[in-house]
Amino acid sequence: MASVVSYNRPTRPAFSAPAIVAVLCAIGSFFAGAGLGLLLAILAIVAGLIGIVMALSPSVRGGIVSTISVLAGVVGILAAVVKIFVH
Repeated sequence: MASVVSYNRPTRPAFSAPAIVAVLCAIGSFFAGAGLGLLLAILAIVAGLIGIVMALSPSVRGGIVSTISVLAGVVGILAAVVKIFVH
């Protein structure tokens, strides 16, 4: 009689949705105009902070990506402010 062998491979933690949203918003903030860029930068910071908190769980990845997105969001805010005063 054949027996069924079951392998319990550990599953790899998945990236959190806020981490992905934070990256996309941070990148988009550099290519958008001043108003939309400011909004996207703020969303990148908020989503990045949520991603950092979620990454404290061992089943979720994206802590470093979220941290970089928060920093990019801050730079995006500075870039949006410069765009406002340059134009």
